[in-house]
Amino acid sequence: MTDQSTGTDAEETPRTDAQEPRTEAEETPGTEAGETPGTAAEAEAEAEAEKDVTPEEEEAALLRRRRVRRRIWIALAVPVLLLVLPVLVALTALRINYMGDPADGTYTRGKDAIWLGHAWVDGRKKDADVTALAARLKDTGIRDLYVHSGPLEHDGTLPASSYPNARWFIAAVHREMPQIRVQAWLGDVLASESPYGMRLERAATRAAVVRSTREILATGFEGVHFDLEPLHSGDQDYLTLLDALHRVTAAQDAPLSVAAHQIDPVPGFHSFWGTTTGHPKWWSQKFFGEVARRVDQIAVMSYDTIQPLEGTYGGYVAQQTSLALEVTPPSTDLLMGLPFYHENRFGHWNHAETVPAGVRGVRLGLSRTDADRANFGVALYVDFAAEEADWTAYREGWVR
Repeated sequence: MTDQSTGTDAEETPRTDAQEPRTEAEETPGTEAGETPGTAAEAEAEAEAEKDVTPEEEEAALLRRRRVRRRIWIALAVPVLLLVLPVLVALTALRINYMGDPADGTYTRGKDAIWLGHAWVDGRKKDADVTALAARLKDTGIRDLYVHSGPLEHDGTLPASSYPNARWFIAAVHREMPQIRVQAWLGDVLASESPYGMRLERAATRAAVVRSTREILATGFEGVHFDLEPLHSGDQDYLTLLDALHRVTAAQDAPLSVAAHQIDPVPGFHSFWGTTTGHPKWWSQKFFGEVARRVDQIAVMSYDTIQPLEGTYGGYVAQQTSLALEVTPPSTDLLMGLPFYHENRFGHWNHAETVPAGVRGVRLGLSRTDADRANFGVALYVDFAAEEADWTAYREGWVR
């Protein structure tokens, strides 16, 4: 009978315990099972070598190990400190900037504004809503309503279908709140950081924006408020557009208003941020001044500041207020934005960017830079996200 696996006869070489192969331990006298030849000798040699190490040599080896560990810690700590230390210094400076008392009289001058959602001009809001809005705004400092009436098309045109109930809303506001102006809030995404959006470098696009402005003023709006983002510092095409727009609005005795990016907290910061992130969020103070001189009203979007604490946010708003006052002509209305919305995401922390901190920051910056500036106010963003606590903080902190 043959074993199919080996090709030999299964009965030819029967396997017994006596025929099991011997292990190396059995073949090599003087070693333990599982040890390889020479292991014991090596162990003995190591033991002898250890006996020869003096205490001084042991101490020197320990010191060498400590020096190596110290170098590793230093190599790891230095880059961390280079990143963290400037941030800590900046946050400390902003917190210090939030200290002190605002000057007496740094309250509303009756030049405040609020951004309103599209529902006011697309048919969703009714007469009762306007009556409620009038009650809400009574005895506040609000003079201007920026009602969303766009957005503009990327080519600069604006279909009339975007604001079908604008005439009704303007008439209702005049009836309920005759002292308040209604401005058309127009905006669009610029193709400054992606291939998609409005291209201000195209003369035809700028001309279309000017035509759209004429058309919407003909509807009855008393001013136009532009918010074009992301708008990079130094954009000369934007300045050219503002010059053309101001000729149109001035001819109709209507204010030209813009929403503005924040100002570099330190000179050149927008360039650094743009290089590292691709989004140069801030404007240089010089460019801010160039914009402010071309318009009748400029509202700083002083929210979405990346500040982690209420105290640093307030200090940051105080700094932004001072920077803006330094380069805004006294004849131009300067408004500082307040966050009437509640989100938690990178760039905006709800626990930090509060209305009380924003109001206190505005008052501190105003007190330190130009406490008697008449053409100054705050702008509330945005009506449909506001909570009762926001209105209370605005009234108690700014209106009085």
